[in-house]
Amino acid sequence: MSRGTAPSTGSGSILRQPTAVWAVAFSCVIAFMGIGLVDPILPAIADSLEATPTQAELLFTSYLLVTGLAMLATSWVSSRIGPKRTLVIGLGVIVLFATAAGLAQSVEAVIGFRAGWGLGNALFISTALATIVGAAASGSGAAIILYEAALGLGIAVGPLLGGLLGHLSWRGPFFGTAALMAVGVIAILVFLRDDMPAGAGGPRREPTRLSAPIRALRQPALAVLATAALFYNIGFFVLLAYSPFPLGFDAIGLGLTFFGWGVALALTSVFLAPILTARMPRTRVLQFALPLLVVDLAVAGVVIDDPAALVACIVAGGLVLGVLNTVLTECVMEATDLQRSVASSAYSAVRFLGGAIAPPAAAELAHLIAPDAPYYAAAGAVLVALAVVLVGHRALRRVDGPERLEAAEEAEAVAVGDAA
Repeated sequence: MSRGTAPSTGSGSILRQPTAVWAVAFSCVIAFMGIGLVDPILPAIADSLEATPTQAELLFTSYLLVTGLAMLATSWVSSRIGPKRTLVIGLGVIVLFATAAGLAQSVEAVIGFRAGWGLGNALFISTALATIVGAAASGSGAAIILYEAALGLGIAVGPLLGGLLGHLSWRGPFFGTAALMAVGVIAILVFLRDDMPAGAGGPRREPTRLSAPIRALRQPALAVLATAALFYNIGFFVLLAYSPFPLGFDAIGLGLTFFGWGVALALTSVFLAPILTARMPRTRVLQFALPLLVVDLAVAGVVIDDPAALVACIVAGGLVLGVLNTVLTECVMEATDLQRSVASSAYSAVRFLGGAIAPPAAAELAHLIAPDAPYYAAAGAVLVALAVVLVGHRALRRVDGPERLEAAEEAEAVAVGDAA
């Protein structure tokens, strides 16, 4: 009997995909570059625009807050105009606001333009995941791994590009992203058909209700996963968004550091996560990986004055985050019978709110208490995520595969019969 993932993982090589899938995956890489792009230039922006660290961190908050809130409407939009138009509009919005951010003259303007960037990001991200899962040739498991690989590669390349261009000017990364996003628009227009298969957010022509993602959160499994992801994302974005300040490196040094972090995340997303979920239930992988992230964040707080040790903690954290990202995404796709675009929108909306809270809160904690306080607070948040997974384990039985679900239901029936 299989001990791992649900049967929807499918079979076949992850590399044997339709051209449309590769076009969306390429655009995903560029879109996810936007998450870490500003990381190496946060100190430079703060210096050039005379902003405080908290104001600089709001570049993450405005972006992630709008992304999260807008996620609640993305399935409603894509079900009416189709995934191709939704993806193109999302990328086009990013091109517009990334260019505007590069031309901005104040930190407040950059914060505002990053919020607009987040709107485009929301339209793109949840639609892209549903489109890849629906169009992939080798099942949802391989499709999710491909999506997470794109995420990891984008997160890795984003800081590196940000560091290289940011070494010339803090405006460079914004213009560079706008140019790459324009290439993504062309790729989607050329390679993605208008009639993507229904079943994963394609144009089913059954318009999704605007309230569908909020109603989806009533599903116990999705509510547990979204709540856990909210607190987990606090740890994720403290490691990503706060660490440039205690490290004290220049733009290139920060770019290289977070390139290493992103590569570690990508490698474990693609290679380690599938190995683990093939050998143990997904929930057990979460219960194993979340405590490792807690330890990593706590150690980062202890070694904060040693840049080399802090870099090691950041890269090690990337290894754990890659596993968690892939397994959580797989869980969301398998947890309910909901349309995948709706499940993705609901889950992403909640988890991005955790990312929005973390960066400015970390800067304020560092200012009010001590520089290491954000790491300890992040470790505490990830502990809460672990507690949510442990308490809600009964709601998550389905994500461990049908055999385990049937066995659990049979065991329950026997127990009820014995008690009768």
